Amino acid sequence: MTRSASFAPLVDASTRLLIVGSLPGRESLARQQYYAHPRNQFWALVGAVIGVDLVPLAYVDRLAALARHHIGLWDVVASASRVGSLDSAIRDHQPNDLAALAGSLPALRGIGFNGAAAFRLGAPAVAAAGVAMLALPSSSPAHAALSLAAKRTAWLQLATWL
Repeated sequence: MTRSASFAPLVDASTRLLIVGSLPGRESLARQQYYAHPRNQFWALVGAVIGVDLVPLAYVDRLAALARHHIGLWDVVASASRVGSLDSAIRDHQPNDLAALAGSLPALRGIGFNGAAAFRLGAPAVAAAGVAMLALPSSSPAHAALSLAAKRTAWLQLATWL
């Protein structure tokens, strides 16, 4: 079983919305990019929130667009053992300090949890910080129970924090 680690948070003092996932999957770790799997719907979903088609953009341009719209990224798991990329395979996880990060962001209005595992693992730590939270349907290709349109409807709620 391989031990994987999350990336550094992508935030700054103007971050109003923090979107957190569980732990980067194999494709993301290999490319060293958030949401790198080509079938992951994250970039389409967050693009709908900000009104920018992020899918065709280079990764650096996607990140710049998020920063312009005051959106930060991170993961709730700092490191864990996992075979493959499924959240259900996460074992022996060490959490990231979401509460400390949230407390360091003066403009933060809310945190969106990308998927049930991210919410289950991260929400208890943030609840004590008093930050608004929203559980979102996962953008992962493994979460095919909902259509992209249904996911988009849920994700559009994030716009209230921008």
